[in-house]
Amino acid sequence: MTEYGRGPGSEPWHPEDPLYGDGGWEGQQAPTGHQPAYGGQQQHHYPQQQHPQQQHPQQSEYGDWSQGQGRQYDQQQAPYDPQYQGYGQQPYADQGQQQYTQQNQQQGYHEGYQEGGWDGTGTHAHVPYAADPGDPYGQQAAAYGAQQPDFYGTQDAYPPPEPPARRRPEPEAEPEPEAAPESGAEQNTDWDPGPDQGEHAFFAGGDADADDDEDDEESDRGKRRSRGGKGAKGTKSKKKSRNGCACLIVVLVFAGGIGGVGYVGYHYYKNRYSAAPDFAGGGTAQTVSVQVPKGSGGADIGRLLKEAGVVKSVDAFVSACTSNPDGGKIQAGAYILKKQMSAKSAVAMMLDPKSQANVLVTPGQRNVAVYRSIDAKLGLAPGATRKVAESKYATLGLPKWANDNEDIKDPLEGFLFPGTYGAAKGMKPETVLKAMVDHANDVYGAFDFEAKAKALKLESPLQVITVASLVQAEGKTHDDYRKMAEVVYNRLKPTNDQTNQLLQFDSTFNYLKGESKIHISESEINRNKDPYNTYTNKGLPPGPIGNPGEDALRATLNPTSAGWIYFVATDGKSNTEFAKTYAEFQRLKDKFDASSGN
Repeated sequence: MTEYGRGPGSEPWHPEDPLYGDGGWEGQQAPTGHQPAYGGQQQHHYPQQQHPQQQHPQQSEYGDWSQGQGRQYDQQQAPYDPQYQGYGQQPYADQGQQQYTQQNQQQGYHEGYQEGGWDGTGTHAHVPYAADPGDPYGQQAAAYGAQQPDFYGTQDAYPPPEPPARRRPEPEAEPEPEAAPESGAEQNTDWDPGPDQGEHAFFAGGDADADDDEDDEESDRGKRRSRGGKGAKGTKSKKKSRNGCACLIVVLVFAGGIGGVGYVGYHYYKNRYSAAPDFAGGGTAQTVSVQVPKGSGGADIGRLLKEAGVVKSVDAFVSACTSNPDGGKIQAGAYILKKQMSAKSAVAMMLDPKSQANVLVTPGQRNVAVYRSIDAKLGLAPGATRKVAESKYATLGLPKWANDNEDIKDPLEGFLFPGTYGAAKGMKPETVLKAMVDHANDVYGAFDFEAKAKALKLESPLQVITVASLVQAEGKTHDDYRKMAEVVYNRLKPTNDQTNQLLQFDSTFNYLKGESKIHISESEINRNKDPYNTYTNKGLPPGPIGNPGEDALRATLNPTSAGWIYFVATDGKSNTEFAKTYAEFQRLKDKFDASSGN
């Protein structure tokens, strides 16, 4: 027995024990005031006496009394009591397996030592030790031998300390309890049951779920061994659940990746090496109108045809268009095509002028002529498009500076810009008209007519278009256009004493009459006071008299500066000559009269 009331067994140490965690295994003798741990050195027996049945082994905490180590206890000690000789029969070799009951711990070794050795009377007279300043237990309130709390005989006792050779470091605590290893609680044990005890399947790495009862028991033991750590059973279940989910996710990811690669590879092979889907033949009896915008390429046209049901795929049309030598000649406009045509047949039909359902607006053409063409292409009654223009012109996108004069006969005049526009049956007139106005806005916006009007001393951008329409109507070539623009600007000058700011253009009179005559009598012209008659009204007409082309527009913005103020079409057709004085004008007029027989 020990002087602290402990038995010779490998009792677990309690955290409240002041010497708990003492590292006394290294030396052969414990420091003063500390108990050397069991197994650190060979245990000593008392040499003074032998029990009749056996020698009584002495624990190593007391050292070797024969060498005088017992001098630290100066109190009289009681003789050895034979009634405790049963303790000497228990072997000390296997200290890790001995467990002592609470009675043994409370009664264990009540014998004491006297100065001269053991008292051989057979009786034990317990004499309390005086408090030793170096003894951490001697300062406690309960004296030696009195009733003291048992820290080691309870169910929740902690495991005994291990010798240095068997110690294993405690694993560090995991940052998250749920991510702890499956047997994390049991892995924190500080003791080894020994080879003779056998190992539970849990410690041997087996499946702890094989025996639920043993798992619960080991979980409770693991809690004690890990000093309050969590059990492993709930962690194992969560771990297994997470492992199953992780495996499922990995399988799904791999399956999705393989499927995606296969899908991409299939389409890559199909698009690269297989023929594009295509219809066969020249199509059905059902026709459809397809509008091709300006600037559309082969792929753009192919998408339009596929959406309309003409071809089966864009690739098929692009391939057919590339294979046809004239495939690049397909122009913007409207086309009447059949549904479900082969791509080759669609390209050939678009190159045939008969399939083109377009309205062509020529430079200088008046709106009345454009309206008639639209009616014919859309299959409408004559005058239907003109009525729409008169009633819906404000919704077609005219700029804010358009229609700035109440005497304008047609607000759309000058805004149906020359070009080719789709006009197939089934389309509405306003759709065709709006496409023309949009084109005009694009062109006029690029010229910045508002700034140019101020530079040319005109009142509004609309007057720029009006001058261009006059230049387009009277001129024949680009050089004529520039000279004609100078004639207009010179006659509009307040200093003009030749015509007194009268333009005197036949084209304006023909516009108001809806005619295109070259032979007009002076008496007829002088009687008409219409605002568009420039023989009887100074300045420009209220609005344009036609739709000027881009060439006439450029000439209007860049006139000559040679001093031209007169012009005459001497052959009555295409030969226009210019003069700077009235005398020169009379000679040109006589030349015209001679050529025309007037």
